Amino acid sequence: MAVDLALDLPSVAGRLRKAGRLDRVGARVRRRLAACGLITRAEPRAILLDDVEGSRVLANLLPSRQALAEGLGVAPARFLPELDALLEGRSRRPGAGLRRRDAVFGEVEVPPKAWGRQPFLTYYKTDGGPFLTAGVWTYRDPVHGVNCSYHRWMMASPARGTVRVVENRGLDTALKNAGGKLEAAVCVGAPLHVLFAAALSPAMGVNELELAARFGPVELARCKTVDLEVPAACELVIEGRFTGETAEEGPFVDITGTIDGVRRQPVFEITRVAGVKDPLHYTIVPGRADHRTLMGVPKELDIFREVGKACRCLDVRITPGGASWLHAAVKIVKEGPEDGRRALEAAFRAHRSLKHCVAVDADIDLDDPCQVEWAVATRFQALPGLLALHDQPCSSLDPSARHEPGRKSRGSKLGLDATIPHGADRRLFERIAA
Repeated sequence: MAVDLALDLPSVAGRLRKAGRLDRVGARVRRRLAACGLITRAEPRAILLDDVEGSRVLANLLPSRQALAEGLGVAPARFLPELDALLEGRSRRPGAGLRRRDAVFGEVEVPPKAWGRQPFLTYYKTDGGPFLTAGVWTYRDPVHGVNCSYHRWMMASPARGTVRVVENRGLDTALKNAGGKLEAAVCVGAPLHVLFAAALSPAMGVNELELAARFGPVELARCKTVDLEVPAACELVIEGRFTGETAEEGPFVDITGTIDGVRRQPVFEITRVAGVKDPLHYTIVPGRADHRTLMGVPKELDIFREVGKACRCLDVRITPGGASWLHAAVKIVKEGPEDGRRALEAAFRAHRSLKHCVAVDADIDLDDPCQVEWAVATRFQALPGLLALHDQPCSSLDPSARHEPGRKSRGSKLGLDATIPHGADRRLFERIAA
């Protein structure tokens, strides 16, 4: 595939429009519920809302693995291996890399009186307020350095709001290391490779902007009111500071489609807003296709890498029936009697929120749930193929888990080895009547 694609959002939207894959709505649309309704009905087609109470909103850019692969210039048939090779530096692209521009970000400064006009959307009737969902948060941990990640931001006023910070992850660690007060810059409408890199979960100390730069060039510009750099190709950047205060955040509909409740979370207040003239505001509808792609694919990559240490791993899917978060299927080449179980154990190590996992052979199409279920029906026996793990750390988004304030959620996990038993006559397990 071509790898010289321009990855800024106007270029991405232009390619979609040229290919006839972008819907456009010119009528005025309300930020509360109406914008979300139009975006949801358009899915999986990309959509541009020209007038969301005066702002342009772009959505449904990454409704599938295929769309992400095309956007990043990666072959869909070798998606995870190619991603891994690029991110680990085994493969390099001409012109890729991180560069710095000796300039302050932003062609246009948004005056404070206009901060409240930004299109923070209310997606569902149950939402605790208007949210920014697709902002890439850039901050500097005083111990581990620069980090980028996604965090939903519920606006309480035009200048401040509460930010969901998951415990013991990057931003939470940075806030603890900084004593609760921390500068940050929120990138809205970041380039496609930055949007993807921010969804990854690399080791502490790895700068996601450097990972993004392995897919293509990332030029950085300086912020004005905080000591940080941001991609110059962003559409809008909101600068500000965590104040050290907390306030209520939520409720919010998360990736499972269920409500994530109200918590006390850190307060963030704005110090500057700047960007291009008439920026594109990329948004992610909670629980819908872009949300599932950006949360699920990075975990597929984590599982692919970890399972590959235990046995020969061909491919991984975080499945849509498991909300693209709680369930996975792993395709392996079984070379020893314990490879199926080892693959399952590795998958649970790689993705701590994973609840159920199925290991299958190379002849099973992971994109066909009927084939995966057929493998379970014809190749799985509860003894010895069942792996049951009890009282494990699990996802806070699983309503059936045990949740206690201030503690990691706990639950049970189930693995199914649906591979052909080692040493068996493989002819008996071939699917003849396909």
